[in-house]
Amino acid sequence: MSERLVKCPLCQSGNILNHLEVMDHAVSKKNFILCRCNDCQLLFTNPRPKEDEIGPYYDFPEYYSHEDKIQNVTQWLYQKIRTYSLKKKVALIESLISKGSLIDYGCGTGQFIQQAALNGWHVRGIEPNEKAREQASKKTPGLVQASLEELEGTNSADVITLFHVLEHIHTLRETVKILLTHLKSGGYFVVAVPNHASADAEYYGPDWAGWDVPRHLYHFDATAMDAFQQEFDLEKVNILPMVFDSYYVSLLSEKYRRPSAFLLMTYVRACYQGFLSNKKASKPGQYSSNIFIYKKK
Repeated sequence: MSERLVKCPLCQSGNILNHLEVMDHAVSKKNFILCRCNDCQLLFTNPRPKEDEIGPYYDFPEYYSHEDKIQNVTQWLYQKIRTYSLKKKVALIESLISKGSLIDYGCGTGQFIQQAALNGWHVRGIEPNEKAREQASKKTPGLVQASLEELEGTNSADVITLFHVLEHIHTLRETVKILLTHLKSGGYFVVAVPNHASADAEYYGPDWAGWDVPRHLYHFDATAMDAFQQEFDLEKVNILPMVFDSYYVSLLSEKYRRPSAFLLMTYVRACYQGFLSNKKASKPGQYSSNIFIYKKK
């Protein structure tokens, strides 16, 4: 079963139109429609699987954020980049505040909160996926919950992070509002999202892996993120690029576009397109993925 939205899930406008049809290359091979909100410019998958029925779309070996085991070259590369990115993420939050309380929403298998805890942070994680949550709980016992309802302490967090998670949340407005009640006044709300207006997205078109329908319910660009900031009355602090994402997304996109291509050529093409995408991004917000740092007023 699916649900059809008649209003924009971000700004609640009814001024929406069909925009693009995209295939789920990873699991179902079904096509999904993306709608555009003409007011805030958010793209969103519509219709979409209901929250209690989307689970099977995440059940495939290549969904690496829910898996620690290395089974192929691409996953080995993903893990190496993730290990490097973990240190960069911790350095990022420590550039905002030296130490404090951190909530990571959608913590996956828990590497980030584990690293932050080792650096002296008081951490809590939220991970709805049972398989990923079990792995995260082994790294940080007692600190990972299944849902926001289990999270205690309003106005208690110095930093809340959502790294490639916002686009997955069915109850977008409700969840963000609840998360912000757990953030201290002056605390930081850090969001990383793919950018459908990036050069790699433009090059690959419907084959761009960043669409990742129907797992990605929303598809942001800098304009939509400005609307997000205004909708939740946040203060923008900075926008930072995630330069490795263009290479990884281009690699998946190449596999979708040319599934029978020689593996070496797939990697060469992906590296070239990833490089071009970063080169064409003249400022933060234009990269394949970007980190938006907000402050709660």
